[in-house]
Amino acid sequence: MVISLTDYMSFEKLGLSDKILEAITKKGYTSPSPIQEKAIPKILERKDVLASAQTGTGKTAGFTLPLLQILNQGQQLRNRPVRALILTPTRELAAQVYENVREYSTYTDLRSTVIFGGVNAGPQIKTLNRGVDVLVATPGRLLDLHNQKVFSLDKVEIMVLDEADRMLDMGFSRDIKKIINLLPERRQNLLFSATFSKEIKKLASAMLHNPVLVEATPENTTAEKVIQKAYRVDQKQKPAVVIKMITEGDWHQVLIFTRTKHKANRLSEVLVKKGISSAAIHGNKSQGARTKALDGFKKGTVRVLVATDIAARGLDIPLLPHVINFELPNVPEDYVHRIGRTGRAGANGEAISLVSIDEIEYLRDIEKLLGQSLGAEIIEGFEPTETAPPKGASKKPQNKGQHNRRGNGNGGGGNTNNSNSGGGNKKPFRRRRSRQS
Repeated sequence: MVISLTDYMSFEKLGLSDKILEAITKKGYTSPSPIQEKAIPKILERKDVLASAQTGTGKTAGFTLPLLQILNQGQQLRNRPVRALILTPTRELAAQVYENVREYSTYTDLRSTVIFGGVNAGPQIKTLNRGVDVLVATPGRLLDLHNQKVFSLDKVEIMVLDEADRMLDMGFSRDIKKIINLLPERRQNLLFSATFSKEIKKLASAMLHNPVLVEATPENTTAEKVIQKAYRVDQKQKPAVVIKMITEGDWHQVLIFTRTKHKANRLSEVLVKKGISSAAIHGNKSQGARTKALDGFKKGTVRVLVATDIAARGLDIPLLPHVINFELPNVPEDYVHRIGRTGRAGANGEAISLVSIDEIEYLRDIEKLLGQSLGAEIIEGFEPTETAPPKGASKKPQNKGQHNRRGNGNGGGGNTNNSNSGGGNKKPFRRRRSRQS
């Protein structure tokens, strides 16, 4: 990719140094994203920052670039104690953030590493013993190795909480407090979150000092480029509908969400039996299996990735064209995160939701959050026959054991196109509008 002088200068105007700019040029980026344009100068001014940004907005570079510059311009300490700590909720996100840190620090003398659970701690300990300037970590493994006195955090200058909302959602609140207590009182704090819940605001008030508020997109909005469609089908029909969509649409990269680990495994097995390469990714899978599945999905050897919400959080899959909600999430905000996997970096994407009768209330909650109707339709040949649950029965499907998110490894702005928008996408089958909503 050719970098024009004008575009290169736009990054330069943010106050970044030549060594960081050289790394940006090598990556092929031409101009900063909105979150980078707003956050980088404030971070370079050494201010605490509270940022609202979805995954896919360039937020990682938004804190990584200035963080590396600050450390590189500072005095290198003897034995290289940890000077910057970046906390993430999942192993996958930790690995991706570390890769960014490594690439952007190419032309500096800074050392970095990543630590997370699910893998042998031995190599991580060896690297830490040699000294690192930047440590990317998940909370559990960080506390484990710190308790073993593998490293110290008393020289940390910059603390970053990435996807803080998901950290709290996964039950890491107590761990975060423990980690904060291990850090020096005088430090710079950066908190990035997709949403600003009461809990996030409470955490921010306890952690940040006179923070600058940076917002890349409005809260709880879905990507402009995502075409959303909803179909009313019986629960038992869903696997057949998915197979029909993928085969007749000739889709080669599809991310499918389920609410439970068991359903993710079952659906993946069904797809494989039908000759569609698939892999499931959830908290019960080993780190090796999850890395292999994600790798195969990115390279195209795995056509379909079936994931639970927690396992998919933080996945960085560029230009993903299709997301299917095999089951609607019971937390409406998770719908926003799910469909934010597609329609990124200016590309078009399609998000399809399969809605059974017991998920109608979930659909209404999502529509209320979005402020628009998704207009559920009927697929010809898959007309639903399920009836509403009897009066007095729970209207929402029970999700046994799935709301305890701790320990599992697990989206943009503006108005959203609904099912009538078409968007030039291939229609795999005919459909007629449902009278149900």
